[in-house]
Amino acid sequence: MTPQERITQLTDQLNYYNYQYYQNSVSEVDDFTFDKLLAELNDLEKQYPEFRRSDSPTQRVGGAISKEFATVYHRFPMLSLGNTYSEEDLVEFDSRVRRGLNGQAYEYVCELKFDGVALSMTYENGVLVQGATRGDGVRGDDITHNIRTIRTVPLRVNAAEVPALFEVRGEGFLPLAEFERINKEREDIGEPLLANPRNAASGTFKQQDSAIVAKRRLDCYLYSFLSDPTPDGADVFQTHEESLVAMKNWGFNVSQTWRKCADIKEVMLFINEWDTKRFDLPLGTDGIVVKVNRYDQQRELGYTAKSPRWAIAFKYKALAANTKLNGIQYQVGRTGAVTPVALLTPVLLAGTVVKRASLHNANEIERLGVMIHDNVFVEKGGEIIPKITGVDLSKRTAESQPIVYPTTCPACGTPLIRKEGEAHFYCPNEKGCPPQRQARFEHFIQRRAMNIESLGEGKIELLIDRGLVQTPADLYQLTAKDLLGIEKIFLDEETGKKRIVSFREKTVENILTAIERSKAQPFPNVLFALGIRYVGNTTAERVTEYFGTMDALMNASLETLANVPDVGPRIAQSLADWFADADNRNLVERLRAAGLQFASDRKVVEAESDSLAGKTFLYTGTFQNFSREELEERIAANGGKVLSGISKKLNYLIVGENAGPSKVEKAQKLNVSMIGEDEFMAMLEK
Repeated sequence: MTPQERITQLTDQLNYYNYQYYQNSVSEVDDFTFDKLLAELNDLEKQYPEFRRSDSPTQRVGGAISKEFATVYHRFPMLSLGNTYSEEDLVEFDSRVRRGLNGQAYEYVCELKFDGVALSMTYENGVLVQGATRGDGVRGDDITHNIRTIRTVPLRVNAAEVPALFEVRGEGFLPLAEFERINKEREDIGEPLLANPRNAASGTFKQQDSAIVAKRRLDCYLYSFLSDPTPDGADVFQTHEESLVAMKNWGFNVSQTWRKCADIKEVMLFINEWDTKRFDLPLGTDGIVVKVNRYDQQRELGYTAKSPRWAIAFKYKALAANTKLNGIQYQVGRTGAVTPVALLTPVLLAGTVVKRASLHNANEIERLGVMIHDNVFVEKGGEIIPKITGVDLSKRTAESQPIVYPTTCPACGTPLIRKEGEAHFYCPNEKGCPPQRQARFEHFIQRRAMNIESLGEGKIELLIDRGLVQTPADLYQLTAKDLLGIEKIFLDEETGKKRIVSFREKTVENILTAIERSKAQPFPNVLFALGIRYVGNTTAERVTEYFGTMDALMNASLETLANVPDVGPRIAQSLADWFADADNRNLVERLRAAGLQFASDRKVVEAESDSLAGKTFLYTGTFQNFSREELEERIAANGGKVLSGISKKLNYLIVGENAGPSKVEKAQKLNVSMIGEDEFMAMLEK
């Protein structure tokens, strides 16, 4: 089989697996097999870039860095909708539609109004050629690289009778579960939390590095189809309903929550049905969009200056409840952060009984002015966990007592510390505090780290209780004899239900297989799995890419660590402190002996010229024509050398957009020549 034939075969095969997984929720192969096939395709495409297809699944992982987003003009304006909070306004809207259609029969399509970012995607000959934001409705930003990372957006539509040129529109969003996962990780590594899923999605779509976008696992629900008329002047579809069905059949992610309604009464029933039902969805919603179904009738009704006359959005009022705060439970996370959780008198909110709510940290308690036994307002908005938003002071009594934040760890009794500029109190007993130890194991085995998912659901807790594991390195010493037959009954404190975790023969086989397979996880995953404070996925990739091996990283000075792109003094100090600890270095050596990956898979760079021979370089910021990896490869390929930090040995600092001020300042002090991207490219040409 030729390289081109293999590339075509792998592209079709992986696209099929993606379609089955993201559209039909069917996993035809395990992650390990999929990743191996994807890696093979990626390697082949690098060797033979002329054979890479535009719909290649390798385009999903990102990697393109934009200095700025180009402006694109929408072929069809992206107008906003008129909205209302009252049923009376809906009845008036229906009356206007009836009058505008002069007594014609009409019907509506109702769709949920998702809380995300409006996106437009253009396809030519079935291939995605452009993705854009709404912008001002007339023009938006070209974010094609970022939209390609959304797994449910087809890169190529493989269907018969697809128009040569068409546009689809939808709502890009960050799933609630992903939002919670990201915030948990950010809290773990000491980063500020994202405010809400909608803002997080908006900010992610505007990221200049599409590799970061890919890690956020964004999604998109499609709700609109647009195209020019057919050659005979007819619409491609007669109704909006037909377009939704067709888009679903073509492989687009169309939420199956829409419904055709015969009249305004059925519209009202649909709105009432989803008033609480919407909270079971994987994303936030804030209303219902009502559209006239037939396209010819939409044209007849027309538009105002700002919005269509044939559609309206009904907005649900924010749901809140008033209940009593009975106490505070303090939870200890992986990094020792102590988080207060409010214990409430059970109250019905958004269709579920709420007993607990987030209070985030001591600063939030102080800001709200909340006290024990106060009546508080609780909302369930874009987050999964409800939060306290205020205090009902009209119901405050003499029974209310100030909240006294603990001075010692609620789990191990160690005095808490609070670092300057941080909101959380921390337990410094990271090696002896039970919840920290368990959370570190849970972090180590998670999918984005060592991916030992067979050890979830209480199994790690059982292994710790039985003394079978003390550190993650102990996982690689486990045998079937150690595991077979052990079990424990867990009691859910909130529901009172019992759950049995037991290690039967098949369970043990799955666990040991997953542990063995985890040894193939790449170096960035291993570094992230170690759970070093402030070191998230992206930082782990930057650091491992920079140093190449664990030994180089372990032996790096604080100054060298601080000079790694995107690694500031705080992260550098955390890395230096972690590797200075004898127990941590022992853990690394035991993991090395177990066979984990402690070196990056940097490819060998082929020489292009000696135009940079004898010259040393360092870079800062982002670039129009290069990713950081590509920049380093071009320097090496032309005889130059990339240094680990700014010193008198450095000849050139290449300065890009959003350059790090500390590097620029240090280069100025040492009289290091600073050049821009154009000057660097001119040096290559020489």
